Amino acid sequence: MTTKTLHIPTADGQSDAFAALPGGGGPYPGVLMYADGFGIRPALRELARELAGHGFYVLVPNFFYRHGPAPVIELPERIGEAERPAVFAELMPLIEAHTAERTLRDADAYLAFLTAQPEVGAGPVAVTGYCIGGLLATCTAVAHPGQVAALAAFHAPVGADGLDSLAELTAEVHFGHAEGDLTPEGLDGLNQAMDAAGVGYTSEIYPGTVHGFTMSDTDAFDPAASQLHWDRLLSLLDRTLTER
Repeated sequence: MTTKTLHIPTADGQSDAFAALPGGGGPYPGVLMYADGFGIRPALRELARELAGHGFYVLVPNFFYRHGPAPVIELPERIGEAERPAVFAELMPLIEAHTAERTLRDADAYLAFLTAQPEVGAGPVAVTGYCIGGLLATCTAVAHPGQVAALAAFHAPVGADGLDSLAELTAEVHFGHAEGDLTPEGLDGLNQAMDAAGVGYTSEIYPGTVHGFTMSDTDAFDPAASQLHWDRLLSLLDRTLTER
């Protein structure tokens, strides 16, 4: 296993990033992984290392780089219910400042950087993300239909900026929702938009979960749901990247 701290040139500066890849020179299929709102930290690095261990080059950019290198705010070792209000009071201005225009400019830079790495093989890549990162992953896949072969988003506010853009998707998709993240009507609407897009997809609520169920440093973490997320993600990547 190899890990790196990298710096990605962007239209607005330079984004620091974490990368994990198997030992050896590759080439490996590329995966762009977007963190949740808490950003790059030990729990996210562990997710990236776990995914890299299955044979992928995983790039995790700090999408809050305009406000400084990760961690942009000081985080407790464990983000419990008692800590969340103070953490979110600092995070929300950063999230609100991350406009759709910034998301798209950054996505261009992240994908160009990822595919230029010597350890990354030619061909399409995958994007995945958690919470707000799942929304960023979805926007990236929509904007790069010829380059992104797979999209996975977990406990993400997919559709928060409208469902019409999903018609542009060409990637195979998995959406893993927490209970309470979507109303039944909201889930039906999302699935109807995916049906209209005409791509292969799964969109399911993970039973008994709360928002953030993949994050091992939070009270929301659910080991069974985390394993289900790995099962769904790895199956998707194996179909779309490694079987080509």
